[in-house]
Amino acid sequence: MQEFDKISIAEIPKKDMLLIIRALEYTGQKKESDEYLTLKNNIIKELSELADSSEEEFIDYLEK
Repeated sequence: MQEFDKISIAEIPKKDMLLIIRALEYTGQKKESDEYLTLKNNIIKELSELADSSEEEFIDYLEK
């Protein structure tokens, strides 16, 4: 197996990305774990910067 340090998310449909983000939020809240919530926030931050939008705009885009 080839090793790699980064994984591209370019091919993940926006519906699946929204599901991942919601699952991280749900798990973080239910387990009271900041790790899941931090990961969710980091993903949203990075993707919204790539999209040149606010985090709220990016979430709205995923929900449409």
